[in-house]
Amino acid sequence: MDPIALYIHWPFCLAKCPYCDFNSHVRTELPQQRFRAALRRELAYEAARVGRRRLISIFFGGGTPSLMTPETVACLVAEAKSYFVPAEDLEVTLEANPTSAERGRFAAFRDAGVNRLSLGVQSLNEEALRFLGRQHDVAEALAALELGRALFPRFSFDLIYARPGQTIAAWRAELTKALGLAADHISLYQLTIEPGTAFAKAYRYGAFRLPEPEEAAAFYEATGEIAAAFGLTAYEVSNYARPGAESRHNLAYWRYVDYIGIGPGAHGRLSLPAGRIATQRQRSPEIWLEQVERNGHASVEESALSPLESAREMMLMGLRLREGVNIKRLAERTGVSLGEVVDGDVLRTAVAEGYMVLEGMHLRTTGAGRLRLDALLAALLV
Repeated sequence: MDPIALYIHWPFCLAKCPYCDFNSHVRTELPQQRFRAALRRELAYEAARVGRRRLISIFFGGGTPSLMTPETVACLVAEAKSYFVPAEDLEVTLEANPTSAERGRFAAFRDAGVNRLSLGVQSLNEEALRFLGRQHDVAEALAALELGRALFPRFSFDLIYARPGQTIAAWRAELTKALGLAADHISLYQLTIEPGTAFAKAYRYGAFRLPEPEEAAAFYEATGEIAAAFGLTAYEVSNYARPGAESRHNLAYWRYVDYIGIGPGAHGRLSLPAGRIATQRQRSPEIWLEQVERNGHASVEESALSPLESAREMMLMGLRLREGVNIKRLAERTGVSLGEVVDGDVLRTAVAEGYMVLEGMHLRTTGAGRLRLDALLAALLV
């Protein structure tokens, strides 16, 4: 059976962070029971058309999924296991924030079937947490990390660096402290300005500045060096893990495995008898809810992907990984050869200049290439 992963989107948050461009919404009341019923209906709809496949991962993302009731999580995990054939090492991840209200539910989420917690810490600096609009302080973050480590067999957390005014020395100290907390996985993101966010407007009017490209590159190199000292390898551009602790769900995306996306704004990639399609759900939580209750799903777009489009996507995702792209699997998965999806002259130049390595059936980027990945991919792919 071809493997499949399941993404479940919970769109609600306590507050909208100024850097966030995800589909997240603040509501005074959360329609828990209606949302549970609607998510169950969308899951049943997708399960009916993809068939009984081997389920390798469930990921509750958001928004803030730890605002869901544990009963909703338990119900969706159980139904996913009934529709599909769960892998023996099925990974069930739930994203959470470190506020005290959410920490109180951690044990219930574990009992509901969650075996991997992903904490949105973002910083271990009080001033930075306020700048980033977070609802927790450092003490709450540390308490959540300790509890997560105690309750879950696997846990990860996120940090944002290259913040305004941050020095590399300060980042080294902060990251060293964070890695001393014994997580087996950590996601480390450079602060970027996303269109439509509160930060985009503030940045446009000069409220703050970000590091110049050379300084940002120095932050990135220091990040990899410190993580390596704690035994974590950069298996993807922004993700670091001990061997075997990589996020199986995110690997499914980057290795171009099929995945179902349910919930407001969720995306999916599915191989159906008629071909490979991209799916997208209605973004508005209220409209999504009404459409699911009326139709059984809230798809706003389902597009057929051509072989070349699939090959481009597979390259865009796979070259983020340290392992790169298996050229044989590219052809098997998409029907497109490497020579049909890349500019040969650009590839030869990138290899000669040390940005890429082509060995046997594998193409991968080097550390220098990953520093320039966006520009490299824009030039490389036809």
